[in-house]
Amino acid sequence: MKYYRLFILFIVMIASNAVKAQENNAGAIWPVLGKNDTIRVAATNDNGYMIPWIGLNEVVINGQRIWHSAAEQAAFNRLRYNVLKVMPYALYAKRRYEKLESDLATVSDKKDQKRLVKECDNEIKNMFNTEIKELTITQGQILTKLIDRELGRTTYDIVKQTKGGFAAFSYQLIARVVGHNLKNTYNPTEDRDIESIIVNSGYYQ
Repeated sequence: MKYYRLFILFIVMIASNAVKAQENNAGAIWPVLGKNDTIRVAATNDNGYMIPWIGLNEVVINGQRIWHSAAEQAAFNRLRYNVLKVMPYALYAKRRYEKLESDLATVSDKKDQKRLVKECDNEIKNMFNTEIKELTITQGQILTKLIDRELGRTTYDIVKQTKGGFAAFSYQLIARVVGHNLKNTYNPTEDRDIESIIVNSGYYQ
């Protein structure tokens, strides 16, 4: 009986809201429609006047960049080359670690979790041995930033989560020797040139 009363109350509330909405719109002033006004759109009651509207997708407008010198333009072109060079690796890392997290969420056995982590680690190592090891120091630095951009976590944090604190510390020491920093973070404001390159690269269209 208790649930029956709640159900009746729920129906009454819905009905009263519907009646109220009809009353609010009954005396509203609607715009005069032309012969070509055949598309149904949403409308908002603004002090008695029904204002039709339609949602639009976000439009990003980028101005024409003005270079102060040939050297500045050359530096940007180098940055663009490096960003586009490593962006696929950052996207791959994002997809692979998202899959790892999804897989880990489905198993509770510690051995199975270690196996999944090891498989992911081996895939990353294979890619490193075949491709990433050829990156320059600058490209490696950009890659660590982009991984933070895509995953919301630094490379150091990812290694620490999957391999443990000691492994993360060891990898960081090795990285620092060759000029990298696994703790590099991404800031869209400070790295606005990189952000501009990525936005205009077509990766997210």
